[in-house]
Amino acid sequence: MSDFIQSYQELEVYQLAFRCSTQIFQLSREFPAEERILLTRQSLTASRSVCSSIAEAWGKRRYHKAFVAKLSDAQAEAAEMQTWVQFAVTCGYLTPEVGQELFGQYRTIFAALERLMENAAVWLKPLE
Repeated sequence: MSDFIQSYQELEVYQLAFRCSTQIFQLSREFPAEERILLTRQSLTASRSVCSSIAEAWGKRRYHKAFVAKLSDAQAEAAEMQTWVQFAVTCGYLTPEVGQELFGQYRTIFAALERLMENAAVWLKPLE
């Protein structure tokens, strides 16, 4: 299975996380100015951290614990994003429909990362 994937960018979970982060960026441009420091900055940081943590995990595939730890970090950031989405909907910055879509996408990301962690041995790169 892992023989067919040459880089983290090919992982479906990374691609979904990247699309979500781009969508968050576009949507956050409409948030009010008073939210730029907190909600906008935090949601952009968390959404991008999902992607960067997956990339870091890929780079640490020689070491099982390090690989799983970085995937766990990505999972934590995905859960954080669900919270920021809830705040944005509650404050009226996102429609409930858009919020539900994003919340569901981050649920999918969370679950996909869980499967990667459960099957970490398949993805490990052997020491040479």
